[in-house]
Amino acid sequence: MMASAIRSASKITEKIIAAATNLKVIGRAGIGVDNVDIPAATKKGIIVMNTPFGNSITTAEHAIAMMMALARQLPEADASTRASKWEKNRFMGVEVTSKVLGLIGAGNIGSIVADRAQGLKMKVIAFDPFLTPERAQTMGVEKVELDELLARADFITLHTPLIDATRNILNAETPAKTKKGVRIINCARGGLVDEAALYDALKSGRVAGAALDVFLQEPAENNPLFELPNVICTPHLGASTTEAQENVALQVAEQISAYLMSGEITNALNFPSISAEEAPRLTPFIKLAEVLGSFAGQLTETAIRGVKIEFEGDVASMNTRPMVAAALHGVLKPLLAEVNMVSAPQVAKDRGVNVEVVTREQQGAYENYIRLTVLTERQERAVAGTVFANGKPRIIRVKGINMEAELSPSMLYVTNEDKPGHIGRLGTLLGTLGINIANFNSGRVEVGSDAIALVSIDGTLTEPQLAEIAALEGVKQAKALKF
Repeated sequence: MMASAIRSASKITEKIIAAATNLKVIGRAGIGVDNVDIPAATKKGIIVMNTPFGNSITTAEHAIAMMMALARQLPEADASTRASKWEKNRFMGVEVTSKVLGLIGAGNIGSIVADRAQGLKMKVIAFDPFLTPERAQTMGVEKVELDELLARADFITLHTPLIDATRNILNAETPAKTKKGVRIINCARGGLVDEAALYDALKSGRVAGAALDVFLQEPAENNPLFELPNVICTPHLGASTTEAQENVALQVAEQISAYLMSGEITNALNFPSISAEEAPRLTPFIKLAEVLGSFAGQLTETAIRGVKIEFEGDVASMNTRPMVAAALHGVLKPLLAEVNMVSAPQVAKDRGVNVEVVTREQQGAYENYIRLTVLTERQERAVAGTVFANGKPRIIRVKGINMEAELSPSMLYVTNEDKPGHIGRLGTLLGTLGINIANFNSGRVEVGSDAIALVSIDGTLTEPQLAEIAALEGVKQAKALKF
């Protein structure tokens, strides 16, 4: 019956995909995101849907299975027994009971792994910049920094997207920070682990074993890790169960059916829930909400407890849901590459981020006003903006400091002491570095107090250049922003 349901759902999905251009909607069932040209689909007005949580349990269970197989050397013991060797004394394993499992990434799949590991009587610790203490307590895990996780974990499992911040998060420097004999499981993304460094650590014995479902290059062929007896490899099987495939296929068919029958849009990767009548009026405010979120998100480096979004004036009477989704997308995108406008509210909820929305009538000089506040473990940061007559979003207030700045693709954000000579020193240094200033905006709390500069620049700042700017007299923070 289950196989029949899968076949039926697959046939329905195939027919819908074949007619996608005419229907203006396409769902993804068993097709990688990279196989769908989302920008091209967007240009043609085709809505691209996915099922982001359909295979979460399956992937989490695969990680647990890999961990157990690694602990007891099951693949190698199986091969030895089939060869009639009966090497009972050769395969001395370890128990997982009472061992420490270190989660790198505690989102949807990571939280399921934590739950299953706790059922195995393991102690679970987690590193995740977005994990709040409250969410960690609910999950029953201990939140730690990465170095502490490396030092304490008997097993390490990765459940994080592959972005610049997580690429090679386990690298050549990692083994020296870990327990001798640690075991590593990766069922998330190839590229999270430096494979060459892992090879050396496995050869030296510093890492006792590794179980990998994903690789930097896929399909993986002639990978040096295949030569090692203490490595278990599977061909990206994280989502390969009949239940997961059935759930994903049926969900895609149901989503597309709902779209065709009632116009309902769920789990869209490239389209928010907006009616045709609302779109022209909402579009500039959605853009404003997203850039406000992006502004705050790029400056946030610790776990987010809450996000407050305030709408004031005419914008408060509009459909604020897509604007809230856009703002959360902007906040979360810097650390979660796969988040989108549709999934952002659910991702925020899953991670224990409290989202507060306030609407009120006009109180200040601006007819339309949006303020976004991000509350972290360390501080509260607020940024506000409006949309002018030309339809372009403008920043009008940052951290309580009034200023007016039109955003550009590449910007420099500087906080500093309001003292004579700062602007000159900053401008001179940027000139020396070959960075052209397109626009310079600044504001301050009061004379001699805190000040902010928001500089539109041509080109991109490198980390060494940012370090030079941060070293200027009176500078408290220097950050490169992208919009």
